[in-house]
Amino acid sequence: MASEKIILPSRNAEASASPRGGFNWSLIMGAAFLMATSAVGPGFLTQTTVFTQTLGASFAFVILVSILLDIGAQLNIWRVIVVSKKRAQDIANELLPGLGYAIAGAVALGGLAFNIGNIGGAGMGMNVLFPSLSPIAGAGISAVIAVTIFLLKDAGKIMDRFTVLMGGALIAMTLYVLFSTEPPVAQAMYRSVWPEHIDVIAIVTLVGGTVGGYITFAGAHRLVDAGVTGQEALPQVNRGSISAISLASLVRIILFLAALGVISQGVTLDPTNPPASMFQHAAGNVGYKIFGLVLWAAAITSVIGAAYTSVSFLKTLHPLIEKHARGFIIGFIVASTLIFCFIGKPVALLIIAGALNGFILPVTLGTMLVAAKKKAIIGTYQHPGWMSLIGWGITVMMAMMSLYTLYNMLLK
Repeated sequence: MASEKIILPSRNAEASASPRGGFNWSLIMGAAFLMATSAVGPGFLTQTTVFTQTLGASFAFVILVSILLDIGAQLNIWRVIVVSKKRAQDIANELLPGLGYAIAGAVALGGLAFNIGNIGGAGMGMNVLFPSLSPIAGAGISAVIAVTIFLLKDAGKIMDRFTVLMGGALIAMTLYVLFSTEPPVAQAMYRSVWPEHIDVIAIVTLVGGTVGGYITFAGAHRLVDAGVTGQEALPQVNRGSISAISLASLVRIILFLAALGVISQGVTLDPTNPPASMFQHAAGNVGYKIFGLVLWAAAITSVIGAAYTSVSFLKTLHPLIEKHARGFIIGFIVASTLIFCFIGKPVALLIIAGALNGFILPVTLGTMLVAAKKKAIIGTYQHPGWMSLIGWGITVMMAMMSLYTLYNMLLK
């Protein structure tokens, strides 16, 4: 029996038996939370607090622009993947032989690099919660928890529920810190449309960190694996895609306002760990412990999302990976953990992976938009013209901004 059937038992039957043309809230929200929690990792927490400190209330404009770009990109990508009933790399290979393999390799490399950081973040979160545990020991325990989820019989269903639970807890805890800081909400709303500064690098970083690399495909590939495909699934795709971006954006906004509340009081965040500093200033030692739990929740869900989605790309490389997908997912998590524990975070690899994320989005989005016009791939489906127009606009903008960002990185 194929491993994928073990991971996601009876999902196809469950989807087809659901009311309203296969609509299944549990499955759709599971896919949405998988994507959203994949985006919300240790890097997400650090980026948000650092950019809030450097841009102040004007960071609201960056968040607003990134949300609009995220929604436009993800709607296009998810719709084409689900209608075609194929994963992104298979679509790319049909358009241009070899392109899918190149995309799969780049996405998997980025996924591995970021997963090393995610495992490290989970270890640091455990260390904050339990000081007697070293970050390496915490990373090992976190890896065991992630691996256990994929070893269980109903791993797909449990993965969905775990990401929903952890995502909800993350939002609730960050909200608690937000209400402890009394941020200048009116000023943030004003600066969201009239910023003092516009930071292109911040926009690229946020978009790349939310829908770049493997992240935007996490939910779409989850739906394909669960059998939620075809034109009849488009209502679910629309809801799931927008819900995923909304959830990730909600966490970003809450975290931004909490950081802005602390910074507006004249506090300078500790540059060695800005998020921890922000939580501690907002709510004292309780806030510091909440930070540990938030960091762990963000990291462990990102570990699961990165491993699942990276392997979903590698399935194209060899039938053996498709057949033993669960084993490869577990191996991906174990490899990330071993690299973190014995070598440490490869900074150069993380920088390269971060830059790749900015470039991967215009390539993958452009590929999906071309595929949306190929009847051999999407059949009788007609992709809305206005959606294609928005998608190509985002593709060009992200390509130009990514080149600008890379140029500045090279200068530095």
